[in-house]
Amino acid sequence: MTTTDIDTLIAQHPLVADLIALKETSWFNPDFTSLQEGLPHVGLGQQDIADAHARLLRFAPYLAQAFDDTAASGGIIESPLVAIPAMQRVLELRGGQPIDGALWLKKDSHLPISGSIKARGGIYEVLTHAEKLAREAGLLDEGDDYAQLLSPEFQAFFGQYRIAVGSTGNLGLSIGIMSARLGFHVTVHMSADARAWKKAKLRAHGVTVVEYEDDYGVAVEQGRRAAEGDPRCFFIDDENSRTLFLGYAAAGERVKAQLQAQGIAVDREHPLFVYLPCGVGGGPGGVAFGLKMALGDHVHCFFAEPTHSPCMLLGIATGLHDAISVQELGIDNQTAADGLAVGRASGFVGRAMQRLIDGCYTLSDQAMYDMLGWLSQAEDIQLEPSALAGMAGPQRICASAAYQQLHGLTPPRMRHATHLVWATGGGMVPPDEMAQYLAKGRQ
Repeated sequence: MTTTDIDTLIAQHPLVADLIALKETSWFNPDFTSLQEGLPHVGLGQQDIADAHARLLRFAPYLAQAFDDTAASGGIIESPLVAIPAMQRVLELRGGQPIDGALWLKKDSHLPISGSIKARGGIYEVLTHAEKLAREAGLLDEGDDYAQLLSPEFQAFFGQYRIAVGSTGNLGLSIGIMSARLGFHVTVHMSADARAWKKAKLRAHGVTVVEYEDDYGVAVEQGRRAAEGDPRCFFIDDENSRTLFLGYAAAGERVKAQLQAQGIAVDREHPLFVYLPCGVGGGPGGVAFGLKMALGDHVHCFFAEPTHSPCMLLGIATGLHDAISVQELGIDNQTAADGLAVGRASGFVGRAMQRLIDGCYTLSDQAMYDMLGWLSQAEDIQLEPSALAGMAGPQRICASAAYQQLHGLTPPRMRHATHLVWATGGGMVPPDEMAQYLAKGRQ
């Protein structure tokens, strides 16, 4: 992109200048619409989500036996929803902005098997592929007890096939651990920003890890290219996979049930705001879609990105989606939030969700480190940096009278609001690594 092209883009979309300057930026979507009007642009519906729920239930007996940390839940991969009032007070004190309503945390950071939100989409896609192969071979039927997948017969069957994926870390963990347990040969192509402990954990599970000195986009492209020449290799495409998307979307009905169990209403007088860290977009896009389908138009979803990797904000705000990358604007895509270090957003997710999200915002790495430290002190909850991206959202929303007016969010409604920060990872971070994170936060 030439200097002239960039100048033209800035003239059309002035916020691009702020993104280039690495300013913390909030963008409220002027094209938001109702679920009914936005749904046709997604290309998926309630039946697709119902199918995902049914598949996860079929696999639950297998998962309960294959992974000890799912035994208590009967093989259901789910995380707690917890109130964090002490963190709310810290944010108000540090930020100087009251947060109307109550602050909650969705602890996908502590999901079983792989300790991140990717345990939803990544594991679901592997299970979907395994089921397809086994059923096509006449080895499995929907009515069977899927615990039989633990048998040597199935291990040998899946051992004939390969799975590949490109990842910054957490998606690779979920897909690598799940695929290897089933018996697949799996290769994870890891970008330069992936953490060493994540690579080591994969290798300990028998996963082949291929490392690159480039970013996420290169790792994905190399993984896709390697898989193309092997008819028995299935490449999991985080950029365009509707299966991954549906694995995340299954969270919607589950969160609805958790909110009801806590006595939390979601309606016109009790809005729900959800803040989702965003990399390429599959995880936050799928979760936001599932929440919209489960709770309707009174749930308001925001995507949060590092100032150095604002690919989804850039793509949706300009309407260019995957036709533009942050690197083309001179933004380096270098961030401590390894799971969010993505230069080009998913075109599928951007186009699907461009009318259904309320907005996007960016924040600095230092802000993530600071909030990581505050959360640890206030609530004794430890997350990785990228998982704190959502924590900046409530004050951005509460500070914007224009946004509230646009959505008819009167002061009484805001006082009854629930703010849900989606914690995407960190439950498996080694203690020494976590100590380094905490040391970087300003106390």
